[in-house]
Amino acid sequence: MIVYGFVFLNVILLVVGQLLFKLGLDRIGAVTFTNLPDVMMSPWIWAGLILYVLATLLWFAALSRAELNMIYPLQSLSYLVGLILSVLILHESVTPMRWVGTMVILAGVVLVSWPLRL
Repeated sequence: MIVYGFVFLNVILLVVGQLLFKLGLDRIGAVTFTNLPDVMMSPWIWAGLILYVLATLLWFAALSRAELNMIYPLQSLSYLVGLILSVLILHESVTPMRWVGTMVILAGVVLVSWPLRL
């Protein structure tokens, strides 16, 4: 179904946007009033913002084709994608408990998205 493709791409773009924000901010440092212009001029931040705009357009396409209560829980897949990318790209360490928690969230996504007819 095309709606799932829209939502999946939306999730990917949102997480990659966050990753770009993180990469940009790692180069700038903690955000303060004094370095706010640097933040706003960062190509990493702008690239993340562009991905957010594209993700929003995909979200509009999904919303126009499906019920919110069906597709909104699928956005929780961003937790899993974000965790994986933080390990692979940022080389962050993830505790076993965080992996378990993410799997619980993923199980919840499956449960609420499963097309059960009672």
